[in-house]
Amino acid sequence: MIRIENLVKAFGAKRAVDGVSFAVERGEVLGFLGPNGAGKSTTMRMITGFFPPTSGRVSVGGHDVTESPLAAKRLIGYLPEAAPSYPEMTVHGFLAFAAAMRGLAGEARRKAIGRVVELCFLGSVLHQSIDTLSKGYRHRTCLAQALIHDPDVLILDEPTDGLDPNQKHEVRNLIRELGRTKAVVFSTHILEEVDAACSRAIIIDRGRIVANGTPAELRAMSAHAGAVTVHAAGASAEKLAALGRVEPVNGAFRITPADKGASGQLALAVVALAQREGWKLDALRTEEGQLDEVFRSITLPDTVKK
Repeated sequence: MIRIENLVKAFGAKRAVDGVSFAVERGEVLGFLGPNGAGKSTTMRMITGFFPPTSGRVSVGGHDVTESPLAAKRLIGYLPEAAPSYPEMTVHGFLAFAAAMRGLAGEARRKAIGRVVELCFLGSVLHQSIDTLSKGYRHRTCLAQALIHDPDVLILDEPTDGLDPNQKHEVRNLIRELGRTKAVVFSTHILEEVDAACSRAIIIDRGRIVANGTPAELRAMSAHAGAVTVHAAGASAEKLAALGRVEPVNGAFRITPADKGASGQLALAVVALAQREGWKLDALRTEEGQLDEVFRSITLPDTVKK
């Protein structure tokens, strides 16, 4: 549904996006991660046709966004960062306006408004003016306009920004559900949202893609992925060192194998060693790896990593 090839966007001498390529299929939720200024929003604006690329190509549903912009944009629902609205309009009036802009009229418009009001839980504020809404409800209203025409492609820039924990949970569940039948790209800097909503994630840094994979594949890039943490009375770092690199962690020992694929065997080896040495085994855990550690390791310069 979305295909991006060697995408570049330059602002003067600065390349905000530098040779980005990826594809997103129907039924996929792609998390777009990166530090502030990494090029996330610029890339999303080029996908939607808001910015023309300096070079490279974007196609949506087989339509080139530069050559056939209207055909591509008909397939897209877009929630920009800090999405604007018309504060003097009611929620219903704003959604009716958005539906009309998408070519919906009569019964089709009425049904579309009813559908997004239910999806985004807007029934209790439907006839309030937007300027009287809380930030969370304003955000939901803007999300509803992106969904009004039931698009095949959703581009959501920081869709949970400013929401309280309950609202974030609702939006993540909605994104995951929409992703069953649509192609969804949403940017975030909140790493927990990768596990909560994404089938795949891309990390972009200084305009370039530096990682691309499922949440499990990204966690496996962690330096401690596959390590075994053991808490046992009498445990000896010297004895454990025969199994891998050992470091003390909060009263326990973490053993990192030379081969990450051997973590299952490592756990068994630790248990066997504890039995031979007569250690009292209190806890044993195999580490999956941490997304925040992976994110920091590939987006921070070496001089500031800690």
